[in-house]
Amino acid sequence: MSRKIEERLAALGESLPDAPAPAANYVPFVRSGALLHVSGQISQDADGLIVGKLGRDLELADGVRAARRCALSLLAQVRAAADGDLDRLVRVVKLTAFVNSAPDFIDQPKVVNGASDLMVELLGDAGRHARSAVGAGALPLGVAVEIEGIFELS
Repeated sequence: MSRKIEERLAALGESLPDAPAPAANYVPFVRSGALLHVSGQISQDADGLIVGKLGRDLELADGVRAARRCALSLLAQVRAAADGDLDRLVRVVKLTAFVNSAPDFIDQPKVVNGASDLMVELLGDAGRHARSAVGAGALPLGVAVEIEGIFELS
């Protein structure tokens, strides 16, 4: 079993967390044919939840880091759905991101680049994806960012 994607992660100084368990009455992912729909992953790291509102409590760099953490959780779910073989990931199809934003914060796309850039760093052209970056007045548990994704698996 190849580990090319996880080797690239390590070269970037990153590793995947365990796939987070759902916090309510839903499943973390659903596979339909080759498409894998991954439920929203919230911003968290080894220290816990990354909380706050961009443009009030958090700076742009904090939001970028939070989005990158969401991307790592998305990939952890992909690995779980692919029976532990992340190299079954063919491409990132779409990311939909929600950024906990102050009313005058307008840089949601720059925040979500934290996730998008990681996907491209890991997968090259297969990491390029369709995307939405939406400002939200509040997110679950006060987190800074939540991102859901659609992926293609082999």
